[in-house]
Amino acid sequence: MKTGSAYEDSLRKLNLQVYLFGKKVANVVDDPIIRPSMNAVKLTYELAEKPEYEDLMTATSHLSGKKINRFTHIHQNAEDLVKKTKMERLLGAKTGCCFQRCVGMDALNALSITTYNIDKKYGTSYNARFLRYLEYVQEEDLVCDGAMTDPKGDRSLPPHQQADPDLFLRVVEERKDGILVRGAKAHQTGALNSHEIIVMPTLSMGEKDKDYAVSFALPSDAEGITYIYGRQSCDTRKLEKGSIDRGNQCYGGHEALVVFDDVFVPWERIFLFREFEFSGELVENFASYHRQSYACKVGVGDVLIGASQVAAEYNGVHKVSHIKDKIIEMNHLNETLFCGSLACACEGSRQPSGTYLVNTLLANVCKQNVTRFPYEIARLAQDIAGGLMVTMPAEEDFHSPDVGHWLRKYYAASPSATVENRMRILRLIENLTLGTAAVGYLTESMHGAGSPQAQRIMISRQVNMEEKKKTAKKLCGIEG
Repeated sequence: MKTGSAYEDSLRKLNLQVYLFGKKVANVVDDPIIRPSMNAVKLTYELAEKPEYEDLMTATSHLSGKKINRFTHIHQNAEDLVKKTKMERLLGAKTGCCFQRCVGMDALNALSITTYNIDKKYGTSYNARFLRYLEYVQEEDLVCDGAMTDPKGDRSLPPHQQADPDLFLRVVEERKDGILVRGAKAHQTGALNSHEIIVMPTLSMGEKDKDYAVSFALPSDAEGITYIYGRQSCDTRKLEKGSIDRGNQCYGGHEALVVFDDVFVPWERIFLFREFEFSGELVENFASYHRQSYACKVGVGDVLIGASQVAAEYNGVHKVSHIKDKIIEMNHLNETLFCGSLACACEGSRQPSGTYLVNTLLANVCKQNVTRFPYEIARLAQDIAGGLMVTMPAEEDFHSPDVGHWLRKYYAASPSATVENRMRILRLIENLTLGTAAVGYLTESMHGAGSPQAQRIMISRQVNMEEKKKTAKKLCGIEG
């Protein structure tokens, strides 16, 4: 397995085409805006080296029998799924942000199921290709970016009816040695910190959309791939003097638009090619895994709850009954999210490929709660923190010889805290609920792995309503 430093070195060897603020980024690893997100991924390697985290952070490969990073593992039993949930909570708490490797892990597991099922129907060799690719990923301990979300254009139209056919990624040419693809994938979490890009279709396809039913993997620096970095609220604070105003001192997340401009994909890297009837299965399997993965928000919630408690103590109100009750409510909501992720893991089942899949109904229930509870936890955190969280002057003002002494005088609170420490904890709450980390904790909780309505549709499909009706009728004596 790679060490954290080896992972960082491996990124320096990539030739990524990245644009930020209209300019090409020469050094992605050390760019001050991008660097915190790399630090978060790096921690997934560093913790895997520590004996106290070995059980959660590592697994035994079912292919080679070697110890591997759990982010490259294919779930072999329900216990693997449970450990995945606990690992994600741990990393959310350690980083206070999105650590970016879940999407690739979920893509690998979804492909392990769907490629097997395609082969069973058509006699193809996708699963063998996939397993060779997986062995490479495990042996090299690579970060994979799971790329599913297309720009989509006019949402009322299927891919083949779009005014611009490239608004969904598609095959534009078939060759003897591979294919050419064109299009883009939006909102790509951690793309710049990845070694590999695993592309999947974004929705269930019909026969007329078969050119869009494609899944493949490529090196992240393959010719023709361009990354355009997405803005985050308060992101340029990382360019300012000092560090307090950033909130989170070390870690962060990122998203990017990934453009594929007639990119060549060799056949050995293709896992789905125009088998349109399997696109929906791949989407649903991936979505179910990824909806479980929102256990990471529980870890971030742990940070926000802890910060709220500290802020209450610094303000001298931690013993007030309504403040104590709000902290209880935050913990209740956060642990309920954890219960959902654990439940769908414990109820997981073995698929024909041998891979364990989460209980899809409970995974969708878990994610539906994730679209709501972090917002309420954030609201309570802001309530407890107070208005100073959003009206506090800059760090440089506190160091100003002209006005700094006034700020230190008038922003003093409980004797248990220095003014600087009060600033720090409020900036962390701001970061989590309004700043760069709010991308991952709030908006991503709403739209990541499918927006709320997607989960509601899946819940309606998977609940056995006829059985519920039958039970009710039997109890009250209705026949038939």
